[in-house]
Parts: sequence; structure tokens; C-alpha cells
Amino acid sequence: MSSPISTRISAPRPSAKVIALPPRKSPRGKIIVLVVAVVILCLVALLYSKIWPFSRESVIENLEEASDSIVTLQNFHRTYFPPGCVLEGVEFRHNGDRTRLFTIDRVVVEGSYIGMLRHHVSLVNAVGAKIFIPPFGSNIVFKTEHSNIVVDQMVANGSFVEFESNDPHKKALRFDVHEALLSVVRWGSPIGYSLKFHNPEPPGELAVQGKFGGWTTGHPYDTPLSGEYNFEHADLGVYGGIGGTLSSKGKFNGTLGHVNIAGTTDVPDFVVKTGGHKVRLQTKFDAYVNATRGDTFLKRVDAHFGRTTVVAEGSIASEPGRKGKMADLHLTSRRGRIEDLLELFVSEPHSPMTGEVSLQAHAQIPPGSAPFLEKVKLQGAFGIGEGNFSKSKTQEGVNELSAGARGESKENPETVLTDLTGQADLTGGVTRFTNLRFAVPGANARMNGTFNVINHKINLHGRMRVDTKISKTETGFKSFLLKVMDPIFRKKKTGEVVNVHIAGTYEKPEFGLDLTDQSGIKRPNQPTH
Repeated sequence: MSSPISTRISAPRPSAKVIALPPRKSPRGKIIVLVVAVVILCLVALLYSKIWPFSRESVIENLEEASDSIVTLQNFHRTYFPPGCVLEGVEFRHNGDRTRLFTIDRVVVEGSYIGMLRHHVSLVNAVGAKIFIPPFGSNIVFKTEHSNIVVDQMVANGSFVEFESNDPHKKALRFDVHEALLSVVRWGSPIGYSLKFHNPEPPGELAVQGKFGGWTTGHPYDTPLSGEYNFEHADLGVYGGIGGTLSSKGKFNGTLGHVNIAGTTDVPDFVVKTGGHKVRLQTKFDAYVNATRGDTFLKRVDAHFGRTTVVAEGSIASEPGRKGKMADLHLTSRRGRIEDLLELFVSEPHSPMTGEVSLQAHAQIPPGSAPFLEKVKLQGAFGIGEGNFSKSKTQEGVNELSAGARGESKENPETVLTDLTGQADLTGGVTRFTNLRFAVPGANARMNGTFNVINHKINLHGRMRVDTKISKTETGFKSFLLKVMDPIFRKKKTGEVVNVHIAGTYEKPEFGLDLTDQSGIKRPNQPTH
């Protein structure tokens, strides 16, 4: 048996560590890397010069072309995250560096790298903007250049706009803008806007939103405008003679030269200051405005107060060669209440008269600081049915006049004034009545004369046709004299005609007979001079 063969295996010796060395580049590889680096640098420089819009020179050029102005800056620096720039002390001047248009304390421009390729700027924020609008009609022409830059949003909170006057001595009309946001500002296209600002006249807070433009080069009157508004806390006391706090809302559309506007107003405390009675005045209106001149033309205004509605048409506009604006209105009311109208102007606790009224009138309110009742002019015709005087003295006089005309007792009469009609001309605080007619039971009268709406003095004279003898309209010695005159004025079937007057004041009226004719009314067969 053979013995097993044992095999001896020796352990291997550790081998030495192998370190890999980088391959050596050939001269050809080095040249390729250098060429690629140079190409990248050239592309970056080219893109920066062609695409980067936020250099000082590029920004100034774009602003000058867009505004047709010379633009100056006090300070400028770029931003890169996000891409944009910051401008400080910006000023725009037009017409050979003579006409100042804008000044802005600080402008922050923010874009995006993708937007740079699309010529879009994300945001322009103008801080401390002051805008000066030259007087309309100053013949300043703007020749703006077409631009393909689009600003997504433009913000100008805390700015103001001043409309300069043609009169160098008149203060500019200033609008303090609390919030201003313009959307999608693009050359030649409509711009969306949302504004909140303080309106100077009447002073109040106005919020407006809508679309404006595109701007019509050389023809600003034809620039489109549309939107809706909400006007609050407007103080009517600025106009003098009236007062109250107005709120209004409505919609508008058209062009700057002709903006159609429709809406409503509400004045819960409207007052004519000479009267002092506060009433709720509500209106619904349809009008158009020349926004370049500030003139308003009323197609129809339905004004409602108390139980009365007055329909107005006309204008509130400037006149050639005259400062301020003239209100020229045609007024109509049917089946209103005379007490609603009179309470606007009288200081008594109650209207001097009640009854149903219809009227047609032409009113003019010129500009100026004169009190309302002294400067208003009014011409028209009116009719009052079933009227009563609320003041006892006045009503007692009418009652006694009626009782005397009927030949009845003057104690406890019941009288209603009917068919009061006439024409009125109010100028300088004095109303001149012509062909003033009225009826009371037993008598019909026709009178002319005046009533001073400021001091309430009455001076009316005319003729009254009575159902009884004229001697029964008076007592005492005057009755005796009139008895003698009865045969002179007696008519066969239609009653007698006597001369009467109403004098004194509204507070203390005097009713009586005139022994001489002072009415100015032509009698039948009376020669005309």
C-alpha cells in the first residue's frame, strides 16, 4: 500500500500597488478645448449685447422712443437675479427739453431670462411718480416710436397727476393716486387699468377700472376708453350754495372726446344752504363727457326726492371767453309736490304751500362765488292743483278772500287754492310772475308782480272775478266806497271784476283791493301804448 502523497502549497507574495496616470493630451486636443472656450465667450458677449435689454443706454433709448421725450437719470445700476435694473431721479421732458412730463423718484424693473427672449418685462414699479398733463388745446404733438416690448404689470402707487390749466394764474387740477396698476402695457394696444385716487372736485374717493387705448397718435380725442367706477364720500359743499355727501356708481365707454356714461347717485343729506332742509336726493342718469375739456352733457337725469321726480336735460360745460363752467338745464316735473320743491329753498320749518305741481323750466347756474339764489337764473311755467298754504296767516288771508267773494261769513272757512298757473322769471334773487292765475271758491284771479326769494317780499297786483258784489269782500268804510262802485264793475252773467293786491312778506302777507289799476294787465277795449 502506497502512502498518500501530501502536496505543499506556498502562499503567494503580495504584489506592488499600481497607480494609474492620466493620459497625456495631445496638442490637437488642447486646441479643440481652446476653440470651444473662445466660441462660448463670443456667444455670451453676442447674446449680452443683442438680447440683454437692461443696460443704461438701452433703457434710456426705449423710454425716449416710447414717450417722445428726453430722459435723464441721476443713478442707474443693473440687477441679475432677477434680471433688470434700478433707475433713480428719472425725468422726462418734451418739446426740446422745455416741457416737463414726468418725474419719478425710483423705478425698479424686473424681468426674467425667458422673458428677455420674448421681449417681456414682468414688472415696472414706479415709486414717487409725478405726472404733469399739459393744458388741452396746447397743440403739443407726440411722435412715439413703435416698440415690441411688453410690460406685464406696471405699478405706480402713491403718485399724483396734475392737469395744468390754460390760465397761468389758475392752480392745476391735482389727482392724488393711492393705487395704480396697469396690465399688459403694449404699444398700440388697449391697456388694462385699476386706479384708486382722490378726486379734487367734488372732493371724494374714486375707484376706476377698465381699459384705455391704444393711444391714437395725433388724435388723442379718438383714444378709446371704457370701464366702471365707484365714487364715495364726495363733498358737494365745494360748489357753494349746496351741500351733502354724494356716492355714485356707473359704467362708461367711448373715446376721450365723447365718453358715454350711465349710472346712479345718492345724496342722503342734500341741502340748499339758504333753506337748510336736508332731503334724500337720488338720481339715475345717462350722459356723455368730453374728457379732454371736462364738459358734461346730460341726455337725461331722473332726480327723485320726497314724492317728486324732476327730469333734467342739458349741460355743465365751459363757454368761450368765460372762466369756469355754466350749468344750463331744462327741467320738467309732472305730478310732483310743491312742498318738496319749496322746502329746498325756504328756511321755515315747513313748506309755505302744499299741493300737486307740474312745471317746465330752463335754469342757468353760472360759475362764480356768488350765493346760489343770487346767481341762479330760471324761466318757466308751472301749475299747482288743490294747493293749501301751510302758514296760518297766509291761508287765513286766502280763506277770507274766498269767503268775501262768495258773500259768506269769514269765520271758519274751508278753502283750497286751485288751478294756480303762471310764468316765472328768477334773476338776481327776485322772481317776476306774469299771467299768474289762481282760483278759490267764489273767485278767479289773474296777477303780475314779484317775489323776492331772499327777503320774502311780495308785490303782486291783478284782477279778480268774484261771484258776489265787490262791496261784500270788505268791511267798514272801504265796503261803503265799494258799494258806490258796484254798478261800475257789475257784469251780467260772469260776476264782477275787481282790482286786488298781495303785498307785505311771506311771513306777514297783506291781501286787499286796489282802487286804482296797478296790475299791468290790459283790459278789454283798453288802448295799447
